[in-house]
Amino acid sequence: MKTLREVPVGGNCRVVRLHGEGAVKRRIMDMGLTKGVEVHVRKVAPLGDPIELTVRGYELSIRKGDAETVEVE
Repeated sequence: MKTLREVPVGGNCRVVRLHGEGAVKRRIMDMGLTKGVEVHVRKVAPLGDPIELTVRGYELSIRKGDAETVEVE
């Protein structure tokens, strides 16, 4: 299983599955990270947190803990 956190800067991937429970999973889905969506990793902060993404034509920053709950291919 590969997670969003493991995608290198400049890499593209597709969301396969969201792990997590309840409010955490709902928040990630509300940000646009849903099954089948294309994601481009733009930047990673020097200490690895947060990660800046391009999703559905807009920029999004998420914590590395949240990125670990997103399974990608």
